[in-house]
Amino acid sequence: MPHTPATDRAPAPAPSSRSGFRRSLLVPLAAALALATGMGTWYALGGPAGPGAPAAGSGDTVAAVAKSLHLPWPAEGQASVAVEGIGSLGTRGEQRPVPIASVTKVMTAYVILEEHPMRAGAPGAAVTADEQAANESYSSVETTAPVLAGRTYTQRLLLELMMVPSGNNVARLLARWGAGSEKAFVAKMNETAAALGMERTTYTGVSGMESSTRSTATDQLRLARAAMEDPVFREIVATRTVEAPGAGVTFRNTNKLLGRDGVIGLKTGSSTPAGGNLVWASTQDIAGTPRLILGVVLHQRAGTSPAEGSAAAHEAGRALVTAVRATLPDALRPV
Repeated sequence: MPHTPATDRAPAPAPSSRSGFRRSLLVPLAAALALATGMGTWYALGGPAGPGAPAAGSGDTVAAVAKSLHLPWPAEGQASVAVEGIGSLGTRGEQRPVPIASVTKVMTAYVILEEHPMRAGAPGAAVTADEQAANESYSSVETTAPVLAGRTYTQRLLLELMMVPSGNNVARLLARWGAGSEKAFVAKMNETAAALGMERTTYTGVSGMESSTRSTATDQLRLARAAMEDPVFREIVATRTVEAPGAGVTFRNTNKLLGRDGVIGLKTGSSTPAGGNLVWASTQDIAGTPRLILGVVLHQRAGTSPAEGSAAAHEAGRALVTAVRATLPDALRPV
């Protein structure tokens, strides 16, 4: 495998309305858990998590809980974890912008769904593949998904081909369809990042091939939180396999944590400059209330091969998600 900006080499083919979170005022942590209303909100320690977020009135309580967990943070790179309705469980590593490889596609999908919303389970708009996307289908230096020039695909299928096997050519096709050009779409990505408060993020492409696309774990956690509010996005990142019509292959999701420990997504990314990167989402009942747990691990084993970086990111992500699920309920139990 070349040590180039190639992102997320897909596994070998196998045989063939924003309603996610309802906002509520933040009440003291123990009371919120005892009431188990299911009305979660997001906030970050030390201040609001984003536009319209309420003040973190029980930040001291959450900080004490987070400290008591002794999470197995990765020894390198950076990471961040948060829980819906509870708050941040901490951040580790210097939050300086680093290459994020195919994690970039989270923003690509988010912008597509913001501007071309779909109903859950629906196919969405019809998109015709162009010659460029077809010609790029069989690249030997990046991860792609086969599409045929002139063939019409559903918006949902193309989003799946972009997010599941991490098709770079499909990301660029969707960008041209969504904004007329990749450059215009990148501008929309940066505008959206600014609107979400992602102050240390810069997008220079739509697929993650460019090492100049950079972000931080805390910024990507902020984006993941917003993206997971869309039920269609949640469906897509939870997809285990996707078939490429006309190609006779079915691709497995590059996220090896999917389906274990309550993991329902989200996105992998790896390259030599970026190392291994993983954004994950898991669900767990805490005090009778379903909670979404989100985590980000960036810049693992940077400078090595994409395969080595990806393995390190998966290992770090697995350690965090299993530790949070094993220890958080007891740590939050009122004394």
